[in-house]
Amino acid sequence: MILVTGGAGFIGSNVVAALAAANQPVAVCDRLRQGDKWRNLARAPLRELIHPDSLAAWLEASGQELEAIVHLGAISSTTERDAELIAEVNFRLPQSLWRWCTAHGKRFIYASTAATYGAGEHGFDDAATPAALAQLRPLNAYGWSKHLFDRWVAHTLAQGGAHPPQWVGLKFFNVYGPNEYHKGGMRSVVAQKYPLASSAVPVTLFRSHRPDVPDGGQRRDFIYVRDCAEVILWLLEQPQVSGLYNLGSGRARSFAELVQALAAALDRPVHIEYIETPAALRAQYQYFTEARMERLRAAGYRRPFTSLEEGVRDYVQRYLSQPDPYL
Repeated sequence: MILVTGGAGFIGSNVVAALAAANQPVAVCDRLRQGDKWRNLARAPLRELIHPDSLAAWLEASGQELEAIVHLGAISSTTERDAELIAEVNFRLPQSLWRWCTAHGKRFIYASTAATYGAGEHGFDDAATPAALAQLRPLNAYGWSKHLFDRWVAHTLAQGGAHPPQWVGLKFFNVYGPNEYHKGGMRSVVAQKYPLASSAVPVTLFRSHRPDVPDGGQRRDFIYVRDCAEVILWLLEQPQVSGLYNLGSGRARSFAELVQALAAALDRPVHIEYIETPAALRAQYQYFTEARMERLRAAGYRRPFTSLEEGVRDYVQRYLSQPDPYL
């Protein structure tokens, strides 16, 4: 059995669906709260559904059944201000899961983030040495908390500390796709702009505040969530692979290109209207991200990543435009 923390969330529910499709027994640990987040799991057969406050007791009672923990649960909002809460959930919890997996000989895959790279002034090389990680400067508390755990892992390994039989950290770049609907303002640009584009209303994008970048020319590494799930399933089939790896498409694309892909998926023209970036976001705004994927490729992952055009088309036509958009 595989335990997926955050399994009712965006990436987590896609991983749960992929595991279920592979006939792999799966348990989920998550907070469903109010709203429609439960719909992300509506089609998935679950062995267990565990509240986070009961996780330690459940591991004590039933953890022997596990093969691995895929730890995707986190506070992922880049605008969350409660740094103590972020540290508790994004640093201390994965520490405790790492130690539990180490003590019980279970494999551990966890979510890091491209937000650890900050403004990208040191590039996007997923080197996992303490020295390489020390150079990075995240721009927000979310990125800092994830980076703090990456650095703790690197220090633990450098000191010869005990570790799970397989450990993998994944630095997710800009993920988009089905089951992100509960994320509100943290949804992908595709999901946020689809209602505008499908209603013939001008699609708004942030204006550039750098003279060397045109409006709409801000570029990100967009990756379809299906690819993320495929990488995680591949890692679960490769217990000899450990390390910290980027998880992006490996190709930066502009927001203007993303809107063009959205228009093509809808088969209609789309007009872009540029608006000012909120002042509070400007200091934290990333103008460019692009995952270096050499290390994951060298580890043996050979499958191609979905192009932006193909991914947006699949997302729009199979999910966003359907009465039931869930996976």
